Amino acid sequence: MAKKDTYTEKQLTNLGNKLRELRIQQGFSNYEQFAYEHNLPRAQYGRYEQGQDLRFSSLLKVLKAFNVSLEDFFKDGFEEL
Repeated sequence: MAKKDTYTEKQLTNLGNKLRELRIQQGFSNYEQFAYEHNLPRAQYGRYEQGQDLRFSSLLKVLKAFNVSLEDFFKDGFEEL
């Protein structure tokens, strides 16, 4: 498997950090509890917060659980090329 470039790695880290921030803002100190209450696979969601790659459809499902639009999610915290 090819190694991801630095830009991709950084953006995945940013994505994971943003998901963690949203979870904490919504009062969930534990990612497992958030995932459980929103019918998301707990281990898989934990990997997302760690900055591992995810499918677009999975991101949409997670953002729906947070009640956050794509536009709002990507508004801040991501670098341009």
